[in-house]
Amino acid sequence: MTEVWVTLTTAQPGPPAWVVLLSALSALSVVAWSTSWQLSRGLITIAHEGGHALMALLTRRKLQGIRLHSDTSGVTLTRGRPTGPGMILTAAAGYVAPSLLGLGGAWLTASGYVAVLIAVVIVLLVCMLLLIRNLFGVVSLLATGGALAALTWYAPPDVDAVIAYLAVWFLLFGGVRPILELRRKRRYGHVPDSDADQLGRLTFLPAGVWVMLFLLVAAASLAAGAYLLVPLPSGLR
Repeated sequence: MTEVWVTLTTAQPGPPAWVVLLSALSALSVVAWSTSWQLSRGLITIAHEGGHALMALLTRRKLQGIRLHSDTSGVTLTRGRPTGPGMILTAAAGYVAPSLLGLGGAWLTASGYVAVLIAVVIVLLVCMLLLIRNLFGVVSLLATGGALAALTWYAPPDVDAVIAYLAVWFLLFGGVRPILELRRKRRYGHVPDSDADQLGRLTFLPAGVWVMLFLLVAAASLAAGAYLLVPLPSGLR
């Protein structure tokens, strides 16, 4: 137990700058290329629905369950007042969750606490697994958590650091694309019941403003995460 605690709390040196930049380019390529995005987008959906679920719990709404679908969509079912701050915060948490998770991961990774980041992600996946209400969702979380656990268990610490950087960059870049897609779909009226449209009905702000707020949070998280992750001369910090 003591050895595990020491491992978690010991800061790990970061990889060379070229590794950090290469991991950023790789993550950006995955998000930008349509085929790889469709294959990996389910990971962003997990973070999205996890954001809804966590906020529902924090605002004391009754969380009934989460469903993840093979088309990379998902839904989080809650029960409580159909209006009010709790419902608003729960609806607003989804699209910003991947970016905020990526920002938190960037802070831990840049500080050298890769083991802490991996442990937190695995704990969150296990907690989320208890809330899944369909078979595809269970398989998705088991596959994601199992792959992460296997990679980090058998890989040396240097490889763990590279995996952490890739995952964090993916969350930061991947948090932006769904919002841009939502903006485009709304322009053509394809998603009348999106989170932004629900928020438009719940608040005095139009749905389009909510989309811009989502995008602002995602862009700010990406900028802050890049500042934390990319090694800069000490005079620029």
